[in-house]
Amino acid sequence: MLKTRIITAVVLLAVLLAVLFGGYYPAFAAVLLLFLGATIMEAFQLFGSSRKQAVVIALFWVAAFAYTFMMRANSSLQFWFALSVAIWLVRFVPALGHGLPPPIGLRNTLLGTVYGLAIVGCFAAIAMFFSVSAVYLLSVMALVWVADIGAYFSGKAFGKRKLAPSISPGKSWEGAIGGGIAVLLFGAALILSGDPMVADTFVVKLHASKGWLATMAILAVIVAASIVGDLFESMLKRRAGVKDSSKLLPGHGGVLDRIDALVPVLPFAALIHAWL
Repeated sequence: MLKTRIITAVVLLAVLLAVLFGGYYPAFAAVLLLFLGATIMEAFQLFGSSRKQAVVIALFWVAAFAYTFMMRANSSLQFWFALSVAIWLVRFVPALGHGLPPPIGLRNTLLGTVYGLAIVGCFAAIAMFFSVSAVYLLSVMALVWVADIGAYFSGKAFGKRKLAPSISPGKSWEGAIGGGIAVLLFGAALILSGDPMVADTFVVKLHASKGWLATMAILAVIVAASIVGDLFESMLKRRAGVKDSSKLLPGHGGVLDRIDALVPVLPFAALIHAWL
């Protein structure tokens, strides 16, 4: 299992780096749409759609995304990012406390559609960050990865108090705090390094524009948002009675399992980017 997981991770990393730094936009667009389709398909299956229905839904959403965000100039990106952030604040964060509706019926269908919109906001943010630079995009995503790694090792070493035992028993407050500290230290290291290679990164540009206090506060919000995204997908999987969103990535589960924490983070970071 570990060998399979490592092989899959290496292949994904190779594809990601080749697409991001290959200098060929159609390749980036194709991979982005492929991953969007897989994510939408997995998400709607978690909301009770059959595989065939989910494929049809995913094809429709991918076509709509390609037309809206890639085939013509889009002047409403900030609207989409703000909508995504509002969805998380108004609907999904409260759901962590009061739960989800039954996996059938109109309420479930509406919730699935709203989650699909949040996913669209995430992928629109990916496209926008890539238009700045590949390094800039990776620098935003790296914050979530650092938070996840920090939370894993902190939770293993110190985890005692469960963060959300009814949703994800493996997560602890100590892990969450450790992930937050890891991101703050990572951000501070980038800022203090003064290395020209990190000048084109989200954290460094944020600090240059808004200073230390705002930068640390925003990084803390990003960590919190990543935890919320992870927990919300865990709720969906627990309700659906599945361990992974799919088996598309051997050893890793589905695409949604790998990007669940990015879904709320990237639109928020995109709004902050517009503020800089």
